[in-house]
Amino acid sequence: MKTRCLWPGNDELMIEYHDTEWGTPLHDDRKLFEFLVLDAFQAGLSWSIILKKRESFRQAFDNFDPVKIAKYGQKKITGLIADPGIIRNRLKIESTVVNAKMFLDLVREFGSFDKFIWGFVDGRPIVNKWKSHADVNPTSPESDAMSKELKQRGFKFAGSTICYAFMQAAGMVNDHLVTCFRYREVGNKRSRPQGLDAGQI
Repeated sequence: MKTRCLWPGNDELMIEYHDTEWGTPLHDDRKLFEFLVLDAFQAGLSWSIILKKRESFRQAFDNFDPVKIAKYGQKKITGLIADPGIIRNRLKIESTVVNAKMFLDLVREFGSFDKFIWGFVDGRPIVNKWKSHADVNPTSPESDAMSKELKQRGFKFAGSTICYAFMQAAGMVNDHLVTCFRYREVGNKRSRPQGLDAGQI
């Protein structure tokens, strides 16, 4: 019987996400953008709700392709607002389009979003040593800095709490409890750096 963090509970989707994704250092631009989108939609909601709708989000938002999303017009946005498979929040949907444009601007400037975003932790995950989830703070100095920079660059739904959730998901910080079997595992798992097709941008 594996010992894991408590937050997945008995939810199979949450357990799978915890065991295979959360906290693993991520360097794939498309996946990083996916987490930006999903964490923004999570604002005010539980992560379990987002996970249950994740595949519907993927279909609705062209597999989280920022190049395609940046080109969404009002007709597409209206269609998304009517889509029962996702969170039908106009502000969050419109912000996703704005964020896709800002995301691509960063890719052009830095060569990849990965290079930009990992700069907030000097390219290496912050490894915490939490014994209880009550010890985990919802923000950090790094998420504060990330939030400030993203907002200055025009990103929406980029508060420090959302940024910290993104950092946890993307493995920029290891917030698995020290008793969790994934605490040591995530340090040995890496995704290969993968940018966007420069010809599309």
